[in-house]
Amino acid sequence: MQTIHPPEIQRMIDGLKDQDLYIHLEMTSGAYAAHRDASRHPAANFISNAVIRYASGSIQGSGPYRVGLKTEKGWIYTEGLTHYEETEKERLIMAGHDGEGKLVVALQLSREPF
Repeated sequence: MQTIHPPEIQRMIDGLKDQDLYIHLEMTSGAYAAHRDASRHPAANFISNAVIRYASGSIQGSGPYRVGLKTEKGWIYTEGLTHYEETEKERLIMAGHDGEGKLVVALQLSREPF
């Protein structure tokens, strides 16, 4: 994965709008590691292969970045994104890693299920 280059991500967001897309959205505060440190608050969420369609979207910030996607009836929003998969041309695969390199957040969009 490469560090996010916002103009490239915006181009990909624009290229995927107004289509039925599969979304994978995931966030964890390290819930899987709470057994090592009881002071950590375990929290996580996960959506995979839900179908969405957005009319507009954008990437904002100076890093870590946030992405908002405006759907017909609401919004999808994620924050803390730091990297993207540069070899993917048909799918948008983004992730946010903490200072130790651990995955904190992921946002993926594709015309095909994950």
